Amino acid sequence: MAGKEQSLKKYPESYTVLDIETTGFSSQKDSIIELSAIRVVDNKVTEEFSELVNPECYVSSYITKLTGISLQMLYSAQKTPVVLENFIEFVSDDIIIGHNVTFDINFLNRNKQLYFNSGFDNDYVDTLKIARKFLPQLKSHKLGVIAQYFNFNTDGMHRGLKDCIVTNLCYQKFLQIYKEQQMIQTNALGLKL
Repeated sequence: MAGKEQSLKKYPESYTVLDIETTGFSSQKDSIIELSAIRVVDNKVTEEFSELVNPECYVSSYITKLTGISLQMLYSAQKTPVVLENFIEFVSDDIIIGHNVTFDINFLNRNKQLYFNSGFDNDYVDTLKIARKFLPQLKSHKLGVIAQYFNFNTDGMHRGLKDCIVTNLCYQKFLQIYKEQQMIQTNALGLKL
């Protein structure tokens, strides 16, 4: 990654969840086709952002099948620099939360460097790492698997805004588990809350 961001080992209660959809898996070769985010303040969703991005390139049938985003849907969308600028303004300097968020950050870094000559350097929390810590019994830690484990609705996943919503629900569950563990440890030490 080219930015100065760092992975945080804390559990913030105010943050922005982000998710992007792309034409493929390489931040060097592939393009962003959707940018989405939700702002959370004191554990409550306060704002949403979601825009399709015209990548000015081919979108494979695999990506269309996975995301439901077709090339026809992208023709009328704004091009990357316009949507990216709006997205960066929305995200501001918030702590970022995402599932396997380094994937998203790599794309954002590359595109921000390309269009604005600066890196995407927000600090972040990765729910994939948290899931591996709190749910080691799961064979897979994909977002959909974790959401199903918690009985969250997964209909419409692989679209940016839905993935942001599901990621936030999972993060809130992890935050609850973390607080419960902290309380158990505090009580075990005989400390008063």
